[in-house]
Amino acid sequence: MRDPNVTRVAAGQLSPVRRAADLRRLRAERFDVLVIGGGATGAGAALDAASRGLKVALVEARDFAAGTSSRSSKLIHGGLRYLEQLEFHLVHEALTERGLLATRLAPHLVRPVPFLIPLPAGKGLRDLPARLFRRSYYGAGVAAYDAFAGIFGTGRGMPLHRHLSREGARRVFPSLRADALAGAIRYYDGQVDDARLVVTLARTAASMGATVVSSARAVGLVRQAREVTGVRVRDLEAPAGSPDAEFEVRARTVIAATGVWSDDMSRMLNDVGLRPGIRVRASKGVHLVVPRSAITGETGLIVRTATSVLFVIPWGGHWIIGTTDTDWQLDRSHPAASARDIRYLLDQVNTVLDRPLSSADIEGVYAGLRPLLAGEADSTSKLSREHAVFEPMLGLLLVAGGKYTTYRVMAADVVDRAAHRLGGVRPSRTADLPLLGADGYAAMWRDRADLARRHGVPVGVVEHLLERYGTLTLELLTLIAADPLLASPLAGAPEYLAAEVTYAARSEGALHLEDVLTRRTRISFETSHRGLDSAGHTAELMGAVLGWDATTREREVAHYRARVEAERESQLMPDDATADAARLGAPDVRGFAADRGVDGGAGGPIELPTPLR
Repeated sequence: MRDPNVTRVAAGQLSPVRRAADLRRLRAERFDVLVIGGGATGAGAALDAASRGLKVALVEARDFAAGTSSRSSKLIHGGLRYLEQLEFHLVHEALTERGLLATRLAPHLVRPVPFLIPLPAGKGLRDLPARLFRRSYYGAGVAAYDAFAGIFGTGRGMPLHRHLSREGARRVFPSLRADALAGAIRYYDGQVDDARLVVTLARTAASMGATVVSSARAVGLVRQAREVTGVRVRDLEAPAGSPDAEFEVRARTVIAATGVWSDDMSRMLNDVGLRPGIRVRASKGVHLVVPRSAITGETGLIVRTATSVLFVIPWGGHWIIGTTDTDWQLDRSHPAASARDIRYLLDQVNTVLDRPLSSADIEGVYAGLRPLLAGEADSTSKLSREHAVFEPMLGLLLVAGGKYTTYRVMAADVVDRAAHRLGGVRPSRTADLPLLGADGYAAMWRDRADLARRHGVPVGVVEHLLERYGTLTLELLTLIAADPLLASPLAGAPEYLAAEVTYAARSEGALHLEDVLTRRTRISFETSHRGLDSAGHTAELMGAVLGWDATTREREVAHYRARVEAERESQLMPDDATADAARLGAPDVRGFAADRGVDGGAGGPIELPTPLR
């Protein structure tokens, strides 16, 4: 539980001092619930358990949202195609969560974004019945989508859909090919910076008293007879050879929210002859990022393809184009986009654009893995987006599957199972618990001009901060007041402020350069230099908070440069196997010295057992 003498915002600071204190707590205390995995579901489970008054710890092997939860399509949506598949319960659940996030839980992070569904043109009067059928068919689907949101979605938070003629569609999206268009339907869904939402979840859990530590890898289960009583954890930030690097964390219940790493539980339980009863397949989704100037339009697009759907999504000064949906059985920590993936996305989007895009238009590329509950389907696009909770061994719960939008439902379900085991625990209350930055957001947004005037910064700066931090914007403005140089733009990324880097290291748990350039900001895929031009300035700002000397700063920049070069090389490779091999050419900065016995060249790689993430 949080110290009542400490404010919620102060208690949610993930500072270097807080990390050291939380590591001491992990070693010394016994927890009601220990969550493994700092993605949306894991951070959501930690928050759910902590808000019920339980003693909670969360450990994440890398950075918060470092896996799937930072590499999505950035949408909080009900899933229009689930209606077509008659999975009404999934649509109901997701639209309810969309409404909660957009209106109550995180209105500073989830906001409406319009989409067009283009209706393809036919050939003359012969195709008039087909065109009328398509408009009626898609119109009925979108109307049902709105109806579900209005009837079931707690607080709609989104405008209603509207039919557009061909001319009306091209007015709002001039880049649509006129010869391939009979009209369109405009509807709304929610957009989110997925990584920022996860960091906010982790901080909100910390504000409720949870112990929250990243760069802490679970490497084994601790058992007494046939009951799990804790987890063995390795601190990846500890110096190589440190006797304190590995330790046991005691817990009454362990929750593994490890996404595409869920099958690793099989190996963890093999020695006692248990099977976890869950299989997860990883589906790779690749997204391209192009500048806003490459496509002229005021809305997003959703286009049906032969195997799935394609989104063209406005993202600030950029467009996100995605996604693929293919089976992936290679490295799960760093899924790689191949030249084939990129060509596929370009070919698909160019079927509806009047000016075709080419690889020269691409600013950034990112790839992520969806954890899908395995079934009999050959295609990952047909596998279930539902989630499941399993208890393969007393004291151990696994939650897997699902989708980003319903993270809160997944978290509540698995904590309900833990609560049943622990006894005397109150029901979930996260449906009514605003995340940090949400309280008072509407009023602060309304008064943003006054806020800017009082702090002597442009209104545009305040708007940018409010849309990323909500009412926590006041903390960044306080940093700027103390050091006006932090109001300057970040080198190579003028849309971000130096203060945001300092704040990421001071308050948001950022420990390495890539944490800031890839997740606290999105510079790694929003700039054609992929963050290389920003790396030096970012290292200086982070180093001032984290105590980096010149050697450490240089090593961080070198690691980040190697990562970018490996990703660029992988995107030139013809297939998954060669792309994966190229991406693995860059070592992970986290635990590099401790795991591989290497720091700038000394020693050779050390083989480790497959870790539980």
